[in-house]
Amino acid sequence: MKLKTEDYYKLITFTNQASLSYNNTVTNSNVTTGQIIEVLSISKTSLQTTYSADDTVTFIISIVNSGNTPFTNITLNDNLAGYTVGNGSAYPLSYVENSVRYFVNGVMQSAPAVSTAVALVISGINIPAGGNAVVVYEARITKYAPLEANSTITNAATIEGAGITTLISASETLNIEEEPQLTISKSLSPTTVSENGQITYTFVIQNYGNTAADADDNAIISDIFSPILGNITVQFNSATWAPTENYTYSEETGAFATVAGQVTVPAATFTQNAQTGEVSVEPGVSVLTVTGTLK
Repeated sequence: MKLKTEDYYKLITFTNQASLSYNNTVTNSNVTTGQIIEVLSISKTSLQTTYSADDTVTFIISIVNSGNTPFTNITLNDNLAGYTVGNGSAYPLSYVENSVRYFVNGVMQSAPAVSTAVALVISGINIPAGGNAVVVYEARITKYAPLEANSTITNAATIEGAGITTLISASETLNIEEEPQLTISKSLSPTTVSENGQITYTFVIQNYGNTAADADDNAIISDIFSPILGNITVQFNSATWAPTENYTYSEETGAFATVAGQVTVPAATFTQNAQTGEVSVEPGVSVLTVTGTLK
């Protein structure tokens, strides 16, 4: 696993100048210049590079102390990819309760204090001189996460505490998973039929993904009709299908299957509430019907 690191091994220059006042006269001293050596670095990564609705993502934050003085009681702030919307904030990520794990020099420690009152705050972290601390936690994708194709979530973390003179931060970006997400449901009409009567099976295929299911996805619907149907007619999105070209069926066994790639389903559409940030999903839909006579 390769960590994406933002380095803070750098020098910060500061200046100072004094003034002397006497007899309504002011004279300035020379300017003194000093440097502060930052010894902390932070990196943030995730165990997966993509996300989809309702996923759970594991994040790893590593803090390294290259100095000869320990840092104690450090606070880690994680913004959970929050953004401003309407009159408030929305968070595409939510902390999974009790998921935090905390290691110092590779040894697991007692869980630090966690607050989610505002984003995620983890306090009480210690980084020994010449050592490191690692914080691991899980976050769930929420209803405020963007789901359209090409969407991203950028999650940033900062550390603060005694001895830290400037903001130290790191971030990780997740890309939306671009693929179909299909479901299928089946219904029968009528549900009560006489012998040798005619029935229709209706298959509704819904796509909750941001990419259409096309011929290259090789979607196949298969079923074994019992009782077996005779003289079937098949329609897909109201277009009549032909046997062999679009589907196969055996009147001896009742086995039915669509030909690979014949079932296609448009991508879902996504709408974000401008006031709350909540994302709603309208799935793409295709319908297959099979009508036949009971044998």
